[in-house]
Amino acid sequence: MLQITYSGESRTVFLKLARAFRKQHTIFCLFCFAIIFCFNTTSCKKKEKKAAPPPPEVLVMTVQPTNVPIYAQWIGTLDGLVNAQIRAQVTGYILKQDYIEGSQVKKGDLLFEIDPRPFQAALEQAQAKLAQDQAQYVRSQLDVKRYTPLAKQSAISQQELDNAIATNLAAQAQVKADEAAVENARLNLGFTKITSLIDGLAGTARAQIGDLVGPTGNPLTTVSTVNPMKVYFNPSEQEYLAYRRRHLNPAERRRNEEELEFELILADGSIYPQKGRFGYVDREVDINTGTIRIVGLFPNPNYILRPGQFGRVRTQTQIRSNAIVVPQRAVAELQSIYQVGIVDDQNKAHLVAVKTGDQVGSDWIIDKGLEPGQRVIVEGAQKIKDGQPVNPKPFTRPAPSEEKNPAEGGNTNSPPAQTNPPSSTQQGK
Repeated sequence: MLQITYSGESRTVFLKLARAFRKQHTIFCLFCFAIIFCFNTTSCKKKEKKAAPPPPEVLVMTVQPTNVPIYAQWIGTLDGLVNAQIRAQVTGYILKQDYIEGSQVKKGDLLFEIDPRPFQAALEQAQAKLAQDQAQYVRSQLDVKRYTPLAKQSAISQQELDNAIATNLAAQAQVKADEAAVENARLNLGFTKITSLIDGLAGTARAQIGDLVGPTGNPLTTVSTVNPMKVYFNPSEQEYLAYRRRHLNPAERRRNEEELEFELILADGSIYPQKGRFGYVDREVDINTGTIRIVGLFPNPNYILRPGQFGRVRTQTQIRSNAIVVPQRAVAELQSIYQVGIVDDQNKAHLVAVKTGDQVGSDWIIDKGLEPGQRVIVEGAQKIKDGQPVNPKPFTRPAPSEEKNPAEGGNTNSPPAQTNPPSSTQQGK
C-alpha cells in the first residue's frame, strides 16, 4: 500500500485548502436553499391572489305595500284658557294682600284690599245728601196736595199750583240722582276689596303693600284658567290648504275635527299623557310668516302645563294607502339624488334612484323607484358596487325601545341624513 507522507509545510497548506472548500460548499448550499424558498413563497402568493374573495354580507328586507298613518308636528305655545288681568278700579293705597302667589283661587276670592276710608266717607256723604233731598221731595209733595184743592176753589192762582208741581218733580229727580250717587259710592267702596273674577291660578303680585294703585296703572296680578289649556301652533298656508282640499264637505270636516286628537311633546322630550282636541282656526293668515294659527285644547287636571311653556304638537293628518316603506338608514343621498340598494334574483346588488315622501318615525315612504316584492339593502350598501354579488341576510327590526323616540327627533318632514359619497368605482358604474 502506497503511503504518502507530508512535510510540515505541505500539511499546513493542505488543511487550509480543505477549510476553504468546506466554507464555499456551505455558502453554495445556503444560496440554493434561499432560491428554492423564494420560489415556493412566490408561487403560494400567486395561488392566493387567484382565489376569489367571498361576496360581502348585507342585510335586506322585502318591501310590501301597507297603509301608513302620516303625522305632522309643529312648535306650540301654551296659554291659559282665560287670562284675567286683575286691576284696581279705584285709586288708593294697598293695605293688604289676601292670597298666596301661585296658588289656586276661586271666583270671588279676596286678593287685595285698598284703604276704604275715603270711599266710606264719600258713601256717607252721598247718603246724607240723599236724605236731605228726600225730605225736600216729601215737602214738595205736601205742597202739591195742599195747593190742588185751593186752586180749584180759586183761593190761589194756577201759577202757584204749577210752581208747586214743578218743584215736586225737581225734588223727585234730585232724589233719583242722589240714589245713583249713593250706589256709585257704595260700588267704589266695594272696589276697595279686589277679588278674583274667575277660577284659576293666581300669579305673582305686581303691586306691594303701600303702593298707590288706580284704574290707569299696571295689572296687580293675573289669574289664569289652566284646565283646559290652550296650545297655539302655526301650520303653513300650504298645509292648511291641503287639509281643506282633503275635507271639502263641511259636515265631514266638522266630524273629522271633532275626532281629531293632538299629542303634546314637552320640552324634555316626554309625551304628555292627556290627548288634546281641536279648538278653532284663526280668521287670518299671518302675512309675515305665511302661517295660520290653530288652537288645541289639552286637559290639565294636575296643573302640569303652565302658560308660557313650549312644546311640539303632533297629530295624524292622513293615511297613505299601499305605501312602500323602508328604514331611513337604507336611503343614501348624493348631490340631492336619493338612492336605495336592491338585490336581484341572482343575489347581485344594484343602486336605484328613488323619490322619497313623508318620514314616519325612523322610516321613509318611497313615492317612486321601488316595486312591491323587491329586496332592499338596509345594512351594508356602502361597501357594495353596482352589479356585485352579495350574500343577503334577513334584516330584523330593533325593538321599539331601541328605536329613537319621535319626541327626541326634529321635524318629521326633515330629509334623510346625508351619507358618505360612494367610491370612484361606484360613481363610474
